Amino acid sequence: MSEYINIKFQEGPIQENGVNGAQIEEVIQVLHDRLQGFQNGGFPCNENTMAMHHLKRAKEWLDERTAKRKAQGVEGKNIKHND
Repeated sequence: MSEYINIKFQEGPIQENGVNGAQIEEVIQVLHDRLQGFQNGGFPCNENTMAMHHLKRAKEWLDERTAKRKAQGVEGKNIKHND
């Protein structure tokens, strides 16, 4: 990994530990926004479009996971959900 990147991810449930780091969904959004900047600037290309598409799909899958966890009453807890 590059020496120029340092991401502190959330450790433990927010309800128990408070916000102490980034969520995966937030990191995905940062990456998507960076690529969108290239698309809007002087560097648009099909590869950026495809990468943005897949980042969006990744976020949608994580949102689905969150919805299932909420529906099963395990969101915010260190308990596995049924997928």
